[in-house]
Amino acid sequence: MADSVNNQVHASQAEVWYLKEIAFGTSESRTPVKIITQNFNGPCSFIAICNILILRGAITIEPPGRKTASYEFLSPLVGEYLLLTCPGIDISAALSIMPYTQKGMDLNPLFTGSTSFRPGGSGGELDLFKQAEIELVHGWLVDPESPEASALAKTPDYDSAVMLIADADHITKGQLVLDDSRPETPQASGSSSAAIDNYNEEEREKIANAIAVREFLDSTRSQLTYHGLFHLASTIKSGSLVALYRNLHLSVLFKRHGDDSSLYCLVTDQVFLREPSVVWERLEDVDGGWSTFVDSDFVKASPAGGDFAGQTAEDALRAAEIEAGNFVASDPADLALAQQMQSEEESRARYEYDLRRREDEKRRQAEIDKRMSKQDTSRKAKKDCIIM
Repeated sequence: MADSVNNQVHASQAEVWYLKEIAFGTSESRTPVKIITQNFNGPCSFIAICNILILRGAITIEPPGRKTASYEFLSPLVGEYLLLTCPGIDISAALSIMPYTQKGMDLNPLFTGSTSFRPGGSGGELDLFKQAEIELVHGWLVDPESPEASALAKTPDYDSAVMLIADADHITKGQLVLDDSRPETPQASGSSSAAIDNYNEEEREKIANAIAVREFLDSTRSQLTYHGLFHLASTIKSGSLVALYRNLHLSVLFKRHGDDSSLYCLVTDQVFLREPSVVWERLEDVDGGWSTFVDSDFVKASPAGGDFAGQTAEDALRAAEIEAGNFVASDPADLALAQQMQSEEESRARYEYDLRRREDEKRRQAEIDKRMSKQDTSRKAKKDCIIM
């Protein structure tokens, strides 16, 4: 198992990430900076740390013309920053933790506090964020006025919520957790509620709470609630850069100075590497359906977008003219090349979208399976224990 983790870390260290130049800062201190972009499987935790330090001006990527960066290039910059700004830090411990921020963070958010987490492992990654003075937040909060609030008060974090569902499913002999391969219907949870009468009072309470908790988890698959979104908007200080934990990913979250109370996520998706007008994404709803891309001035972006995302403006215009039937090629080879570019871009966009969707779903399901399996193992261990 240790060899597998080490191999993953070594493979991550060999990756190269593209840099994108943006402008950041107030009008008086506005400067061009290079941020790190990532593909769908990039090490979001480490990249989020680096990008926040870059935007703060704490580390600088040089020379200015540099196009790519790697873990080997960036980790000494982060290590030097920690050494110079945190005199009491155990730098050897910090450097030993840093490679593991490339494979994601196994965190256990509490549904009652936006800055409350319980570490899934040793907690070293959380310590690294504290040492770098980077606030870690999430918006997966339950509304205290909601019907499920009382059940979640007894299971305030994600791990205990999953354990409760696993316990209740065991009590009902597998009737609570539905097979995800079958379409869910309103009758499913209704039948579970009707069967509660077959159990004792303690079991009925546990099953009722598990149903409420499962409904909350199912209705907040994006791991962001409107209560959480409003809470973040009202509590994050203007001018702050924080790390937002959501769907096993970390992204850079920013709140501007002034009257604009909106929250903005730094766009680090490599698909937008050649879209200079796409810098931030305004966080406007829990599912991202109404989110708006803006540029470095926080003005609504006008990217090529759609099938043409990532192309230069000239290439996108040519592809758009071809699609509309308005492009007249002076050379047959020119037309063939433009058509080939458009076809390749469409195929790439579809492939990347499907790949991201499948990868996110697999990660989410793997996390649930892992935590359910932990609970089953614990239950079996207790059952097999013999007291002499």
